[in-house]
Amino acid sequence: MQNDPPVNEYTSGLVRDVTEHLDRIDGFIGEHAEGWTLERMPAVDRNILRIAVLEMMWRDDVPDRVAIDEAVELAKSVSTDRSPAFVNGLLASLLHVKPAAD
Repeated sequence: MQNDPPVNEYTSGLVRDVTEHLDRIDGFIGEHAEGWTLERMPAVDRNILRIAVLEMMWRDDVPDRVAIDEAVELAKSVSTDRSPAFVNGLLASLLHVKPAAD
């Protein structure tokens, strides 16, 4: 089956891997989202965070800081004015406990 437009392999891999690890990813997000539940987050923020958490926890090909920076930049371009700070803060707090999470 061919996608129209075509989807590159990296993107397909992200979707596949997020789906595979979704429960753990959402657990990490839920633990570090102070004052927010997953259900209350804007869907775009939730999905930006899911990709970044996947990259930080399961993908060795993306440095943690790059995953965070890309997530923040994406939030700036497609979400609310408050989203970049929220995404940055949540991912930074996760980065501090990452060795313990492995």
